[in-house]
Order: sequence, then C-alpha cells, then structure tokens
Amino acid sequence: MLAPRKKHRVTVVGSGNWGSTIAKIVAENTLEHPHFFEPEVRMWVLEETVTVPPNSKHPSSDLTTTPQPLTKLINTLHENVKYLPGITLPTNLIADPSLQSAVAEATILIFNLPHQFIGGICDKLEGQHLPYARGISCIKGVDVGPNGVRLFSETIGSKLGIYVGALSGANIANEIAEEKFSETTIAYDPPSIDSREPSPTRSGADTSTSGHTHNDSSGRPSPVRLTRPPPDLLPVDHHVIKTLFHRKYFQVSVISDVAGVSLGGALKNIVAIAAGFVDGLHWGDNAKAAIMRVGLMEMVRFGHRFFPTSRAETFTEESCGVADMITSCAGGRNHRCAKLSIERGMSITEVEKQELNGQKLQGTLSAREVYGFLSNRGEEKDFPLFTAVYSILEGKAKPEDLPGLLEASD
Repeated sequence: MLAPRKKHRVTVVGSGNWGSTIAKIVAENTLEHPHFFEPEVRMWVLEETVTVPPNSKHPSSDLTTTPQPLTKLINTLHENVKYLPGITLPTNLIADPSLQSAVAEATILIFNLPHQFIGGICDKLEGQHLPYARGISCIKGVDVGPNGVRLFSETIGSKLGIYVGALSGANIANEIAEEKFSETTIAYDPPSIDSREPSPTRSGADTSTSGHTHNDSSGRPSPVRLTRPPPDLLPVDHHVIKTLFHRKYFQVSVISDVAGVSLGGALKNIVAIAAGFVDGLHWGDNAKAAIMRVGLMEMVRFGHRFFPTSRAETFTEESCGVADMITSCAGGRNHRCAKLSIERGMSITEVEKQELNGQKLQGTLSAREVYGFLSNRGEEKDFPLFTAVYSILEGKAKPEDLPGLLEASD
C-alpha cells in the first residue's frame, strides 16, 4: 500500500461570527500540521460592502475610512471587521467571494452558516466540489420537511454525495475567538471506504462488501453512494479530525454519534429561549434550573424516539449536550433575545433585527419546525416545553404561562 502523500485542503463555507472563529482555529492548525494539511485555508464570504468601524484598531486610511468589499478587508487587515471585530485572523486564511473557487480543491469542507441557507448553498455546490471530499457541519439545527426530521449533516451529504459529520458544543464564538478555554464535541463515523483501519463506531460505519455506502442516523444504509478517496490521500478518521480542530484553548472530543451531536445543537436553542423568558421575568435561578431540567429530558426523549442511533450519554456527558444547553441558557443569543423581548415589551423578531447585525436566530426557526413535526405526528403533548415555546412565539400563550403549560402536560 502506498504511503499517504497527498495533503488535505480545507475550506470553510461561511464567514459569520462562528464561521470566522472556526476558520481561525483550523487555519492555525493547518499551519502547525503541514504533514496532514496544506497550510492555506479558504473561507467563502458572501460578498458585501463594509466600512471599518471608527473605533477599529487599524490606522486611518482610504481602506479603513471608505466602503470596501468585505473580502478585501479580511485579506488585507486579517480581521472580519463586521462579524468578528477585534480578532486577528491567521494570514494563511484567505477570504474568497466565489463559492465555486473556494471549494474547488478542498478535500475537507466545513459548513458554518445559518441553516435556512444551506439548501440553496448546496444547490450551487453540486458538481463544483471534489466527489471524494468529506465534510463537517457546524450548523445547529435540524432539517424539517414533509418526510420528517433530518440532520443537516445528512441533508448536506445527500445533496452533495459526500459523508458529513457534525460539530457542536458549549461554544460562544466570541469567547473562543478570544482564546478563552472551551470544549466541543465532533461526531464523525468514518465510512469503511475511507479508512485503512476504520475507527470504532456505535452508529455503524458501513461493513458491506461494496464499501460505497454507510449507515445513516436511522441505522439503515444511506442512499448516498460515496466516492472512494485517492489511495495517496490521508484517510479522514478521528485522528485527522481532532488534529484539524483541537487547540489548547478549544479542546475536542471526537465520537461517532452524529445524530446525538446534531440534535443537541438544535434542540438546546429551544430550551434557551424558554430560559430567556424566565430571566426576563426575573423568576430566579430555581425557575431556570427547572426549565433546563425539563429541556434536557425532552432532548434525550426526542433523540431516543426519532433517532435510534443516538445515545443518551451524548446529551448528558458531552459538551454538545448538557454543557451546550447550560451555556446557551446563560449567555447565548437565543437566551439574550428572549430575555430582551420581555424587558423591552417587543417580539423576538424585533429584538433580532436590533441586536444581531443582520444575523438570524436559530432557536425560533427550530422551535417552529420541531413543533410542526411533532404536531403532524400527534406527539406534541409528549414535549411540553418545546410546545410551550412554540405557543409563546406564535402569540398563543404568554411567557407567564410557562408553569401552567408544563404542569398541564403531567
């Protein structure tokens, strides 16, 4: 067997607050591990015209005082002045306004953008990427459609014909960008077609003789037929994934439960909205702890009922589960906007427009999509907190009704 000679090229699809933070991390690691990766990391940027804020650390010049393309500012100043201001980005991170150019040579694609845009992005990517590329989804949410709930990792994988894992954890982007200690969970269940020695797995990497298929989150063979990577390309396994993402300040646990990691990142946002309502009402720590306990139970129940490969321990022991829920209920944007909606007497949508600089909340969309899925199955009463958040968002109930809504379900 030939020794691996070809190094991985990495592209980050998305350049918002979290996308720029992840791009910073992987660019630091590709530079430090040249035996695994090509140093240059490309980051796709939806081009827009931006003026550097007047309080910027950069000296006054035509570049910093007149409107400029965001990619030009990132590549010249090495800072995303709009979505991650004040954070220096590695010089080997290249902003690219062309989606096709950014992904063309990438063997590892990292998806990090609002989940309502992923379908359109994947449509534009079809046929533009390497057929043997592998991916990681950093998108917190679930894809709800007429056929039920799908993980975004599997939505991306089915559209592009590639295998995609998932990253999620107690990850507030600004804290990580400032290199404050944190941890995350990455789920990657290597298909047997990729690995000379497949990583241990519970959810079931393919063991068939064909080797071109793998099992999805339902435990059944995926309809996606994978392309075998070149024999001289280093296989993407748990070690490669950890090397790409792990930093001293960003510690990574790599597991195989893609469903559990993905669901934790999606469902905790609904719980965070409820916790924000409680804090906005000044009901205290006992009330918020109750909301979080019920929320964690519903997350585990949802995974067990609809994704049989998910593990309860992923929700209760990993950063992507209980830790992410705690962080989101204490300081995440879904919690903050729900809290402000109470304090300002306005809808979360109005707060979102005022506070998020054009970015979108994931929790409100997830709450509506999850409720739609549950109600279509007649199972919404089994998830009283998720249902209560939906009812409040739709104006069918008030935040003050939360205790009664939870009690009525007993």
